[in-house]
Amino acid sequence: MSSQKSMPKSSEIKSLLQRKEIEFNATQKMVETNSTLFREMKKHEENAKEAQVIVQTVASSIQEQAHSKIASVVSRCLDSVFDEPYEFQIQFERKRGKTEARLVFVRDEHEYSPIDSSGGGVIDVAAFALRVACLMLSVPAKRRTIVLDEPFKFVSIEYRDSIREMIELLSEEMSVQFIIVTHIPEIKCGKVIEVK
Repeated sequence: MSSQKSMPKSSEIKSLLQRKEIEFNATQKMVETNSTLFREMKKHEENAKEAQVIVQTVASSIQEQAHSKIASVVSRCLDSVFDEPYEFQIQFERKRGKTEARLVFVRDEHEYSPIDSSGGGVIDVAAFALRVACLMLSVPAKRRTIVLDEPFKFVSIEYRDSIREMIELLSEEMSVQFIIVTHIPEIKCGKVIEVK
């Protein structure tokens, strides 16, 4: 006896070829479908990148406008109180896929941390001015009244008259009513109600 395998019959070969042709056609259809899906996904990716550029451009423009308005109010308040005022800046930075705002004071082209590097009540004035700026930028517009409790308690005595003048000027120019609780007689202005 011979150990040769018997040759497949032509009907078996034909059947095998038909199965392989069906598998080939199915694979070819799957490749075409996946190629179409790939092109569509690529187009979606391109559209998403274009949309991201548009959103970032708009966000950058809005940030710049907000910075301009806020920084001008804060810098103006600092300028009206202090002899050698700081310029207030908001620096926007992209971190972890998000925009973060860092607040800094600038004087003579040097940056200073508001918390670590300023004294004499600079932070009190900047915080006050930030409240005013936020009120002015509120949408929809809010009632222009700000209630504050001892907002200038760390301002040095030599700047207190300037604080009062700043409050009066802002109240008049921006039509803001300030209700201030204070024990500092130099900053009292407008209608004063004393509680004993």
